[in-house]
Amino acid sequence: MKTWLKTISGGLAALALTVQAGESAQLAERKALTLDACKQIAAAAEKTAISNKWNMWIVIIDDGGNYLYVERMDEAQLGSLDVATQKARSAAFFKRPTKGFSDALTAGQTYILKVPNAMPIEGGIPLMVDGKIIGAIGVSGGSAQQDGVVAQAGADVLNSMK
Repeated sequence: MKTWLKTISGGLAALALTVQAGESAQLAERKALTLDACKQIAAAAEKTAISNKWNMWIVIIDDGGNYLYVERMDEAQLGSLDVATQKARSAAFFKRPTKGFSDALTAGQTYILKVPNAMPIEGGIPLMVDGKIIGAIGVSGGSAQQDGVVAQAGADVLNSMK
């Protein structure tokens, strides 16, 4: 009986320490994209596209790949929505511009084609603050290089917001 009592009291002591440790735990503070920030990023991207007479889709997602902002410029081809979304998700999930995957594929690294969520076409750029991913921008509608130029114009605005 005494052994059983010791086992229970030892278990209760461990449970009490676990509860105390849980009470002192803190939630992480993190930056997140707001709708206003997304609009500013998209406006800069759109301005670059307009100045070059390119019709684009501009997609901005959060760090989990969820839509925050989507814009279709007049006359942008319908199929580019999915491509812009995939570029943004690839950039967010892998924390790197999609141009890196494109360059790898061009260099003959065809395994890129089998990597889930890797989009090997320029135009997706992660949006980062203090080295942490907060989302991504994906652009599609022009050539890969044009998409990259427009996405970079949007990403550059975030850098000025920091």
